[in-house]
Amino acid sequence: MGGFFGVVSRREAVNDLFYGTDYNSHLGTKRAGMVTYDSETGFTRSIHSLERSYFRTKFEDELDEFHGKEGIGVISDTDPQPIIVNSHLGRYAVATVAKVNNAREIADELLRERMHLSELSANKLNQTELVALLINMGDTFTDGINRVYEKVDGSCSMLVLTEEGIIAARDYLGRTPIVIGRGADGYALSSETSAFPNLGYERLRDVGPGEIVKVTAEGVEVLQPASPREQICSFLWVYYGFPASDYDGINAEDMREACGRAMGHDDDATQADWVCGIPDSGVGFALGYAEGRGIPYRRAVLKYTPTWPRSFTPSNQERRNLVAKMKLIPNGAMLKDRSVVFCDDSIVRGTQLRDNVSTFFEGGAKAVHARISCPPLVYGCPFIGFTSSKSDLELITRQIIRDLEGDENANLDRYATTGTPEYERMVAEIARRLGLSSLKFCKIEDLVKGIGLPKDRICTHCFDGTGCSPCEAWRKAHGHDGAK
Repeated sequence: MGGFFGVVSRREAVNDLFYGTDYNSHLGTKRAGMVTYDSETGFTRSIHSLERSYFRTKFEDELDEFHGKEGIGVISDTDPQPIIVNSHLGRYAVATVAKVNNAREIADELLRERMHLSELSANKLNQTELVALLINMGDTFTDGINRVYEKVDGSCSMLVLTEEGIIAARDYLGRTPIVIGRGADGYALSSETSAFPNLGYERLRDVGPGEIVKVTAEGVEVLQPASPREQICSFLWVYYGFPASDYDGINAEDMREACGRAMGHDDDATQADWVCGIPDSGVGFALGYAEGRGIPYRRAVLKYTPTWPRSFTPSNQERRNLVAKMKLIPNGAMLKDRSVVFCDDSIVRGTQLRDNVSTFFEGGAKAVHARISCPPLVYGCPFIGFTSSKSDLELITRQIIRDLEGDENANLDRYATTGTPEYERMVAEIARRLGLSSLKFCKIEDLVKGIGLPKDRICTHCFDGTGCSPCEAWRKAHGHDGAK
């Protein structure tokens, strides 16, 4: 996915930028970058790979090279960024949290208009550069950002560092968040509100879907009001979000515990000695489940944080599988001769959970029940790309549908609907393949209720296939015929 942080201040802002960006590190694992602007020295930028180390270790020794009272930083799961641009709009830097499905199409269109592409990442197009080139085609920043909204199939939120402040623009349907924080000396912008408290910022408000604002140390100016429609990604609360973060004012941990309580209340037929959360994002759901079910919470599996504080993504698949296993250590004293409910955030391929289940039984568990804090992932995400899957067939649900139906696309609406014979058969087969004593998923109704927003304001595409592209919504709102 990715996350970013920006700051504009009446004092030197490098420390706030460094630590604020670091607080978004859980959102990406590939690359990171920071850029500052100083009226005397101009723009200073650095970009590093995160695939073998952490943000802090990469940038800490460079901090004295950065100067200025404003800057932006990004944790990226895609391209090297931020991009620095010279244009008729002036010199600026841009960082994005985006998924651009039609990057090749946009690039071809730009090349036909005699614009050049200079940034390549592993011989692939740099989607942040494409965004910058689309901005350059506008008469103003607002005009150019609307060209991004019109063209990008997928989603795109951005921070633009100019010589006069930061322009923030949230994806047209608001699938990824931008939150404004206010401090004693200026303002910050972040993907995660949890970046604010320790740096002395208080949440002011969310940037609305499609809204464009200009932020200086003196205040926030609305350049374009929010669009009336929102489809914020529900997976922010399920998995991506740091527990202390709020999206649309709704706390991630509160939502996880609420969904867990709902499942616990409904699951009184399951006999278990205690509940355990798979760290980290399964813990809140497990705490709620334990409360709702009325059985104790125990740490039967622990995350080894000294060297595995978060997952890395080695290029080798065998090594990736080993990394996923190495970071979790079962506690045999809590497992032996016990029936345990393990709560996790989701099942994508099922590889890691299958390995964990085997380990739990080897540790002496009598029964291993899995309770998942979201509905089954039946559809791949075309909007923000929360997994590295290249095909829907990498989802265990689609593999099972293919095996049962002879076609991975058959009767998807039935398999995605809780309680249908197709749904029940799919869930039973997932449990069998993973070696589980039983398996239950959160109902989509409980997920929506736990978030607390109307369903039409939440994107649940990966669960039920609903949702539309922000560029389609933008074009309809502006009277376009839908042609790209």
